[in-house]
Amino acid sequence: MFFVQNNFIFAAFLRENLFKRAIWFNFAVPKSTFMKPIFIAGPCVIENADVLDEVASELVRLKKIYQLEIYFKASFDKANRTSLSSFRGPGLERGLQMLADVKSKYHLPLLTDIHESYQAAPVAEVVDVLQIPAFLCRQTDLLVAAAQTGKPVNIKKAQFLSGLDMQYPVEKARQSGAMEVWLTERGNSFGYNNLVVDFRNIPDMLRWTPRVVMDCTHSVQRPGAAGGATGGNREFVPAMALAAKAFGANGFFFETHPDPDRALSDGPNMLRLEDLKKVIKSLLEL
Repeated sequence: MFFVQNNFIFAAFLRENLFKRAIWFNFAVPKSTFMKPIFIAGPCVIENADVLDEVASELVRLKKIYQLEIYFKASFDKANRTSLSSFRGPGLERGLQMLADVKSKYHLPLLTDIHESYQAAPVAEVVDVLQIPAFLCRQTDLLVAAAQTGKPVNIKKAQFLSGLDMQYPVEKARQSGAMEVWLTERGNSFGYNNLVVDFRNIPDMLRWTPRVVMDCTHSVQRPGAAGGATGGNREFVPAMALAAKAFGANGFFFETHPDPDRALSDGPNMLRLEDLKKVIKSLLEL
């Protein structure tokens, strides 16, 4: 706990001094930096209705407290799990029905990811934002299919690309009809089984779109580092969020779960649901 609290202090210090230095050296701070932030939160994968209800209830509570624009996120199919035996989710049909139930019951906008082009149209009938996974962000057919639904498209930056490289996925989506495109930072591969965040990618991606999201939980993953599953270091999530805000992020993505240590996917890097309020509050106070 001491370590996490000090990461809050360090990131807050970083943000305050970054903007002071930006003014001192006459750096142009993008106007989009000051857009009202959005929040994306939810369990990594749809496990069962009880988990969805518990997380959605907390998001509604936080939305009322802080007047947030917050999107409920959960995946109907995790098609890129480390092992064939890993839990993937309920699948397209059942998963969309469960997401539709969340929307109907809690009146939260929805975001979910698609992995194949044929999924775009049926998913767009239920959710409000389509997400393109990082590994697939250069897949032209997938980007075109998502764009043609008319829904906002959130493109996650690949672990092997720079922020400047994301000009081209954005162009593919816009030229295919997308009226609103977001970009999401989620770290870059750093040797084996590790990621590192180059926060310069955030202002670089603000060149291409006014909405840049920081994926604060996937960025602390340790891919494939848990013996047939993905590991992670959730203790760094609060500092990742605050540092990203210092660099101009105006959206924040948190996978969260009531009991991450028993979660069926990405547990080691998911934020405990009980800690979500504190992290959001810290972002809004800066």
